[in-house]
Amino acid sequence: MGDVFVDGTLGAGGHTERIARAVGPNGLVIAFDRDVTAIDRTERRLKQAGLRNIRYVHANYRFLGEALDRLGIAAVDGILLDIGLSSDQLADRERGFSFESEGLLDLRFDTSEGQPAYELLEHWSEEHIADVLFQYGEEKFSRRIARAIVEKRTTEKPLRTAREFAEIVRRRVPREKRDKRDKFGNHNSRNIDPATRSFQGLRIAVNEELDSLDSLLKSSPDHVKPGGRVAVISFHSLEDRVVKNYFRDEDRLNVLTKKPIIADEEECNRNPRARSAKLRVAERVGRGAPDFGI
Repeated sequence: MGDVFVDGTLGAGGHTERIARAVGPNGLVIAFDRDVTAIDRTERRLKQAGLRNIRYVHANYRFLGEALDRLGIAAVDGILLDIGLSSDQLADRERGFSFESEGLLDLRFDTSEGQPAYELLEHWSEEHIADVLFQYGEEKFSRRIARAIVEKRTTEKPLRTAREFAEIVRRRVPREKRDKRDKFGNHNSRNIDPATRSFQGLRIAVNEELDSLDSLLKSSPDHVKPGGRVAVISFHSLEDRVVKNYFRDEDRLNVLTKKPIIADEEECNRNPRARSAKLRVAERVGRGAPDFGI
C-alpha cells in the first residue's frame, strides 16, 4: 500500500478528494465524520468521481486509534483536521445551525448521540449556561443572556428553535458594527450578528469539540509515522490556542508553522469564511516526510 492519510473532518469532501487524488490508487484516505448525512452525500459524490481509495468512518475523529486498529493500520503518513462548520450544515435548516432557522435548536453533528441544545438549555442552571457562552463563545454578555433564557423557561415556556435563541441573544447584546480596513488593507464595513458568539459557544459545548480536539492531538504522535505531519485548520481562537500550545509543548512534534498560515486575499474573496481560518502544521520527529501539500 502507498501513503495513508486521515481526514478527520470529511464534510463536503474537498480535502478528502484532493488527498485521494494525490496518493493515487495505491494510497488510502481514511475519512471521518460524525454526521452520517455528510458521509452518505459525500461518499456518493466521490464514488461518482471515480475515487475508490477512501474508507469512510462514521465516528468522532477522537476515536482514530480504534479505527486504525480495526483496519489493521499501525500508523499513517498524515492527519488533517478542518474544524470549521461546513456549508452543508449551515444550510440544513432543520438542525438549528442557521440563526434564522425555525427548526429545533439541535446543533449536534451526530444526532444519534448526546442531547440537542434546546434540551440542555431546559435543565442547565443559569450559571452553567452563562459559563458555557463565556468560556466557549467568549460572549461578554453571557450573564444577561443566561438570565433571559431561564426567565423564558420559567415564566413562558422553554425555547425550542434556533430563531428563538437568536432573538433572545440579540435583545441582550448590542450589535457590533465594524468599520475598518481588513488584513489586506481593504475597506471592510460589516455588521456582526450579535448571536454569533453564543451560537458558536453553545455548539462547541453540545458537541464537546474542544475535548475531541485535545484528545486527537494528544494521541496523534502515536499514530503518525516519523516524518509524517499533523495539520489543523481552525476558525475559533480557543481552538487555535489549543493547537498552538500542544504543537509547541509536544516533544515528538516539530512545528513547521511558527505563525499560522492564513488565506490570501484572492481566496477570501472567493470564500469569505476563509478570513478567520488558521492553519498550523507539525511534523512527527523522524525522517522520510511525505508530501502533504503544505
